[in-house]
Amino acid sequence: MQILLRIAHAIDHLNDRFGTLAKWAVLAACVISAGNAAVRYAANYSSNALLEIQWYLFAAVVMLGASQVLRLNEHVRVDILYARYPTRMKVWVDVLGLLLFLMPVMTLMMILSWPLFMRAFVSGEVSGNAGGLIRWPVLLLIPLGFGLLILQALSEVIKRIGWLLHRYEMGTHYERPLQ
Repeated sequence: MQILLRIAHAIDHLNDRFGTLAKWAVLAACVISAGNAAVRYAANYSSNALLEIQWYLFAAVVMLGASQVLRLNEHVRVDILYARYPTRMKVWVDVLGLLLFLMPVMTLMMILSWPLFMRAFVSGEVSGNAGGLIRWPVLLLIPLGFGLLILQALSEVIKRIGWLLHRYEMGTHYERPLQ
């Protein structure tokens, strides 16, 4: 179990790094957006590349930040019943949800998005807009983001099973952490 928990912590560390990139992408998108608006109104100049880089940065925020949101247990859930469950049942619901729903769907999405990225990368696809950017970097974010979610789901399963086996203390994600 200790080896699995070390793997889980390595995955957490990896997703912390990508979460930091997502935070910086938010800042960069805001600065570029404000700068683009200022230049457009002050100098009557606009650039499709500047608009597209904002979209790319937003894609980076979503695709690189989603696994961090899962890691921090801040994801959206319909918890009408979940909130009333005892801690042990919540952990089992999480494990089953991660294994039966999140991981299979994210695996399918990663598999389906990979050819889209590869086609754009091999062809050197460029945006159809005048002055537009190459597309493969933003398309790479799709399978990468789904892959990070799969890894984080694996980490969460390991940690929850560790908790169930009394080998891991999860902290404040649940009403009563393991003593």
